[in-house]
Amino acid sequence: MDCFIEKCDLVKELQFVRSAVEKRATIPVLSHFLLEADGFELRISATDLEIAARTTCPAKVKTNGSAAVPGMRFLEIIRSAPDGEIRCRGLENNWVNVTYGRSSFKLVGLPKDDFPKLPRVPEAVAKINAALLAGCVERTGFAMSAEESRYCLNGALLKLRADGVTMVATDGHRLAFVEAKHASLGLKEEVSVLVPRKALFALGRLANEGGDGAAVEISKNKSHLFFALGSRVLAARLLEGQFPNYESVLPKENGKVIELDREAFEGTIRRAVLLADGQTHGVCLALEKGRLDISSSSADYGEAKEVIETAYAGNPLQIGFNAEYLLDFLGAVRSATGIRIELKDAQSATQFSVNGDGSAGYRYVLMPLRL
Repeated sequence: MDCFIEKCDLVKELQFVRSAVEKRATIPVLSHFLLEADGFELRISATDLEIAARTTCPAKVKTNGSAAVPGMRFLEIIRSAPDGEIRCRGLENNWVNVTYGRSSFKLVGLPKDDFPKLPRVPEAVAKINAALLAGCVERTGFAMSAEESRYCLNGALLKLRADGVTMVATDGHRLAFVEAKHASLGLKEEVSVLVPRKALFALGRLANEGGDGAAVEISKNKSHLFFALGSRVLAARLLEGQFPNYESVLPKENGKVIELDREAFEGTIRRAVLLADGQTHGVCLALEKGRLDISSSSADYGEAKEVIETAYAGNPLQIGFNAEYLLDFLGAVRSATGIRIELKDAQSATQFSVNGDGSAGYRYVLMPLRL
């Protein structure tokens, strides 16, 4: 292998595949990038056996060949280079020489045959606008469970229909639901899959970098799910199991409604949580005619209370929430100016949504906290 690549092109593609590098290095080759120089491009691959990423980079190839190089060290060497052309050259015994300017590095590599064979990408079953898909991930991904024991909740449900897309995530305490209309999926039949947690965040980054008008192609086989955008491909093992019946969780009788300025509400929550209990992060929302009182207290820190004026005219209600869960929602809708809160009572799930920006298909359901 002997090729020349522009630093800016190489860094951009390495940033994409790094999400699939195994950081614990239980199997040495999983912490490596596989480089394959062929024709006029350099193919770059990485996998941790849970997800895999593959992309290509324009290159001047003098000699075709391949090598597996230590991923993060290779990335840091390339990132630290000045702008310009970088040469990657294979040496004996799988060593790789990286040179630019007056700098030269020799990396101990591994044979290509040690690198796991990546699954073949089947024909696409649908195409989704990249910006739309990135928005779905941003508004639901934070609600996934991080507990490995809750296997079916360690991912998000993605449902593709001929007229739109639905994405749902929950950890048992909260649920984020987004439904977007999208008429150009090209679907022949409805597709419903569970996207693993790590793959979902990598998908969000992939879709975010798509640019205006870009589309993500989605395909699947019996064991893997694939997302492709240009020369970039992300593959993930399908999660098996039954996702909870989310439709039964969505509130239908929450008659107490208030509308608030998102920025003002977020600022109030951030200040209140400063004196909240360090374990529960609990804040109390007390709703009365014309006002919303937000308070917190703890034996260690003290008490905090703020008042927001509202147009509410219903019966009084007092309810507690984990402030961190509220801030996750507010961060996901940071582009909105107003939010809508629909409540039933102090024991029932509360529904949060965006007010006034056309995002009627987004709902965040949060179970109350006993204070």
